[in-house]
Amino acid sequence: MPAFEYNALDARGQHQKGVLEGDNPRQVRQMLRDSGLLPLDVAAVSEQAGGAKHASHRRHRLHADELALLTRQIATLLATGAPVAEALHTAARQARNPRIARVLHGVRARVVEGHGMAVGMNDFPGVFNEIFRSTVGAGEQTGRLDRVLSRLADYTEARHALNQRVQQALIYPSFLITMSIAILAGLLGYVVPKIVQVFANMNQQLPLLTRMLISLSNFLRDWWWLLLALLIAVIWLLRRALRQPVLRERWHRLLLRIPLIGGLIRGIETARFARTLSILAGSGVPILDALRISAEVLGNLPMRHALQEVAERVRGGDGIASSLERSGYFPPMAVYLIASGEGGGNLEDMLERAAQQQERETQSVIGTALALFEPLMIVVMGLVVFIIVLAILLPIFQLDQLVK
Repeated sequence: MPAFEYNALDARGQHQKGVLEGDNPRQVRQMLRDSGLLPLDVAAVSEQAGGAKHASHRRHRLHADELALLTRQIATLLATGAPVAEALHTAARQARNPRIARVLHGVRARVVEGHGMAVGMNDFPGVFNEIFRSTVGAGEQTGRLDRVLSRLADYTEARHALNQRVQQALIYPSFLITMSIAILAGLLGYVVPKIVQVFANMNQQLPLLTRMLISLSNFLRDWWWLLLALLIAVIWLLRRALRQPVLRERWHRLLLRIPLIGGLIRGIETARFARTLSILAGSGVPILDALRISAEVLGNLPMRHALQEVAERVRGGDGIASSLERSGYFPPMAVYLIASGEGGGNLEDMLERAAQQQERETQSVIGTALALFEPLMIVVMGLVVFIIVLAILLPIFQLDQLVK
């Protein structure tokens, strides 16, 4: 029985929203009227027609923690022997977030109609990506849906944890750079003009460093709005240019060539690929389909295209590890672990180990970089402040000559 979202008014004129199951919208409207509600809008939960498709994706998009939790709940219910439809219904009733309830009701409606759970997930591509849908479909075919869903929950949590570690590592450097720029702007825009105006009425030649500082301060005070406009325009143009696949691929290729940044990108992308391929292969997804889906997970275009070429070589009979090594983008340790998995028949475990190894190495590199960045930033800021103070003090040191 399909599920429908409704927006209705109660007797006090307040809006009431929710999800009801019915044969058609007319029946749902009648059910609302019988309940004393005035229906304003009734639409199928999985409705994706026309321009409503993208709006529906945004409305139903879930956070990684929410997705992992509902996946684990369904896996736990299925492990107890509950039917899929009943497990989805129970999870929807327990959901505190209305978005989760709407999604689960929509998936359950397709299951009640006789379709598989993966088919129901197809109606919500903004929530369940291709990895989820393909893995669930394979789990349904092999009869291991509960274990597959449990692994999907682990995969979602691990991927979210990796993204969080990277984002948290960037918070402190970003804050430090922002505060440094703000301090320099305050010094050059307010403090320096107040101090150097003492020397403005002296008809003497000021030191070169002082004159340069005064010129820079005056320029920033007079043209800060132009600099801000130029910065916004450059950012807008770069974002627009990077929407072009050719330019974006060149930019990604350039990032891979930068010593520290390139290594971090390789490590993060390799961990994503290895973990994704591990769960897909372990869930019974054909290896060629698993490689294709794993390539879509990568954000770096050269590495994504290299992985697509790996899939083509594997289709031709080559091994995964040898094809990865030939691409030149993936770390040797990860390639070695994958080769061991292929030779020993435990590819799934070796892929998981490769993902963990790359995540640990990435975390170590980030920690080392932050440990070096903090003192380096302090030294740079100290040098800049020293130059500003020196430019202010030089005229004072030469005060006797300026007076004469």
